[in-house]
Amino acid sequence: MKNLLIFSFLLYFFQGYSQETGKTNFLHTVDQKIIDRNGENVLLRGIGLGGHMLQEGYMLQVPFSGQQYVIKEHIEELIGDEKTAEFYEAWLNNHTRKIDIDSLKSWGFNSVRLPMHYNLYTLPVEDEPVKGENTWLEKGFQMTDSLLSWCKANEMYLILDMHAAPGGQGHDVNISDRDPSKSSLWESEENKLKLIALWKKLGERYRDEPWIGAYDIINEPNWTFEEGKAKNGTEDSKNIPLRELMVNITKAIREVDQNHIVIIEGNGWGNNYNGILPPWDDNMVISFHKYWNYNNEELIQKFLDFREKYNTPIWLGETGENSNVWFTDAIRLAEENNIGWCWWPLKKLGFNNPLEVPVNPGYAKILQYWRGEAEKPSEEEAYHAFMQLAENTKLENNYFHKGVVDAMMRQPHSKTAIPFSNVVIKDNGELKAVNYDMGPIGIAYYDNVSANYHVSTGEGRENWNNGRTYRNDGVDIYKEDENVFVGDTEAGEWLLYTLNFERGGNYDLSFEVASNVPGKAQVNINANTQKELDIPNTSGEWGWVDLKNLPFKNGKNQLKFIVKKGGFNFRTIRVEPEK
Repeated sequence: MKNLLIFSFLLYFFQGYSQETGKTNFLHTVDQKIIDRNGENVLLRGIGLGGHMLQEGYMLQVPFSGQQYVIKEHIEELIGDEKTAEFYEAWLNNHTRKIDIDSLKSWGFNSVRLPMHYNLYTLPVEDEPVKGENTWLEKGFQMTDSLLSWCKANEMYLILDMHAAPGGQGHDVNISDRDPSKSSLWESEENKLKLIALWKKLGERYRDEPWIGAYDIINEPNWTFEEGKAKNGTEDSKNIPLRELMVNITKAIREVDQNHIVIIEGNGWGNNYNGILPPWDDNMVISFHKYWNYNNEELIQKFLDFREKYNTPIWLGETGENSNVWFTDAIRLAEENNIGWCWWPLKKLGFNNPLEVPVNPGYAKILQYWRGEAEKPSEEEAYHAFMQLAENTKLENNYFHKGVVDAMMRQPHSKTAIPFSNVVIKDNGELKAVNYDMGPIGIAYYDNVSANYHVSTGEGRENWNNGRTYRNDGVDIYKEDENVFVGDTEAGEWLLYTLNFERGGNYDLSFEVASNVPGKAQVNINANTQKELDIPNTSGEWGWVDLKNLPFKNGKNQLKFIVKKGGFNFRTIRVEPEK
């Protein structure tokens, strides 16, 4: 019996090791690095599936409190319980599928962070038939299994993130679907025990899966444990309950799983580590989150110091929700310091992510109703609108913001511009003003406002694209019916276009503009020819202004459109042979 126990222990201990390499098959930590099975440093380039298992109100553009249970109540008021359940089942099935993970791989990502809602895996404590016991739900585990299989097929790491813990882990109620009328995670021992048990269950299920990258055990706790401090825990000096719970979760995981990295997050949305460190496990990563501040080393120095002091890797576990300029700068900063990163989110109803879920007309009317701007839709109208919204979450129905992916994957390592669209001029042609080249600011375009830095400046949030559509650079783009155009032009701003001419020669250019004031622009061709362009007051109506007899060469040409006096809108460039 004794020999059998020893054999069982050794079998469990060595199950994560490859006989071929003599190294663990699992992503793991060695000193200050995250290492793969071959002992190579791994720079995680990931994205979070926000809105999949857990909706937040801003992702659906709702005008009321954004917890998922509140959103659900408003939907039930329109279409009833049964149809609401049908909508949520379609949402869960459509939002993230294999095609999404395949696409992420093709774009260059190597990891995925799954923001989990605990109620897909187990019942809330108040709904348990037997007090103190845990009812396990297959829905969440099956969804995780499917996602893992897609990641495994693409050799991508899946990071499990407890985004909505039992009871909710903070005063920022939207991010954890917290109901303030019930006991929070921190106010209920039952909720804490359920969270610990859930992590142990996950550890049992996935302990032998090498493409599970890590367990991110509590997302963005934001709760003060000290009287008189900021309620979101940014000022706490000890964080004793948070550390104690994370230690207990780690112990429960290690009872069943010795293989996987455990990721910890501080208080105050992940960044307040007072009293939490040093780490208590030798396969642990310190995570931090970064939003709306400057991208310089000074602002991440605290975490660089943690890495050095505790000889423990750090990870930028969540960031995003900004402009392409900010994305490029943040990723460059992280990678220059060997810090992996995970963006937020992959898709939502909004323009500043790789994929945008389009708003169908029926759902637009529902939003108007919720804002008090329209009559209540019929149950049938609302049902069809919600089901179309769920259908629109499928990748093939999303709008792909290739400029966002370019800003994340290419631009941190390249200061060159590439065409947004392939423009070939045979005898004549047109291109949209909004289809200027992709590339860093100052290379492909320039705009006076290019990102939101309100956390660093202490001032209000700044829009970088005032029209909030089509592209995610600083350029202000608006939509009018089915047309998109550049607006809010200011002196000193400019746009670069790459055009390919099958036949060189002299061509006439026409620019479609609209303005209520006189404006002025300059057009440069291949950094040689410069022409001034007077923009007339068109009383806001679209009209054309021309430049004659401009030389273009065979093949690639670059046209730079520079605003000298702004206030006009700009929609189209037309190219025609010289008359």
